[in-house]
Amino acid sequence: MASADHDGRSFSDGAKIGSLSDLAFGAERHSRIKLHHLRYFVTAAEYGSFRQAGRALGIQESTISRRIRDLEDQLGASLFHRHASGVSLTVAGQKYLPGARTALRHIHASAVDVAAVGRTEEGHIKIGVLSSIASGFLFDLLRQFGKLHPNVRVDPIEGNPAEHVAAVRTSNLDVAFITGTKTWDGCETEHLWCERVFVVLPDDHPLANKVELGWPDLVSERFIVSDAAPGQEIHDYLVAHLAGLGRHLDIQSQQVGRDNILSLVALGRGLTLTSEATTVAQFPGITYRELADEVLPFSMVWSAQNDNPASRRLLSLARSLTGLARRK
Repeated sequence: MASADHDGRSFSDGAKIGSLSDLAFGAERHSRIKLHHLRYFVTAAEYGSFRQAGRALGIQESTISRRIRDLEDQLGASLFHRHASGVSLTVAGQKYLPGARTALRHIHASAVDVAAVGRTEEGHIKIGVLSSIASGFLFDLLRQFGKLHPNVRVDPIEGNPAEHVAAVRTSNLDVAFITGTKTWDGCETEHLWCERVFVVLPDDHPLANKVELGWPDLVSERFIVSDAAPGQEIHDYLVAHLAGLGRHLDIQSQQVGRDNILSLVALGRGLTLTSEATTVAQFPGITYRELADEVLPFSMVWSAQNDNPASRRLLSLARSLTGLARRK
């Protein structure tokens, strides 16, 4: 059976529309169907009236009628019977309605998800760390970020600066917090904070009686470092500062992590260095002594190509906290 719209055009109610969703959402010749076409159609179907649909949507009845006529032209099928009391769905309209509703729901749900990510209500950030997150700037940063964005997952990943920068370049890390102020090709770098350097030594070591240590105090000492991060950084730091003092350096690498290095110090296997943030950790048998006039700068490194909204919020908060710290 054919139905005619008010300007005399005729469409078949059953015009091969078993795949009307394909016609609307996949076929190239219907690519001009717009979101508002679907919204007007679904609203008119729910109210059974173009006038009531227009009131519900806050637009003119004539606009509803015109856009639904455009939709029918695109589909090649009449979707509504028009009569004095309103409109009712044709066979084609009945078949088209479920797909149109589903499409609108999916589009709305996707828009809500994207908006949530943009507002950083949810998301995932991977950060490279070298310094301890037990205290200090990084601890304050992650704590504050967690309060502001509780549904954003932040995964700290330990490693050395070269590994972190390589991961930032390939987007395997969103941002890295590393020592130094060196610039890295393909990355943005910004200095954020500094930490004092401490010597870690056994409680009963003779140097533990001093309040503060200098490099000359350490030239005859054995040092131990981890073969994992930040062991290489500590090794290079020791070499840079002790090599010119005229003694053979005794630096041994141990195949243990940072915590076990501290235990080995307590056992008298050697001394090591650490940054200020780690000194809040209490290990039996060790003590910390500040290394005079030594300050370790830390920077954040990220890629300008990274479009993770949560990561951008973290960078912004880091800058904000740095500004507050510098004004104190």
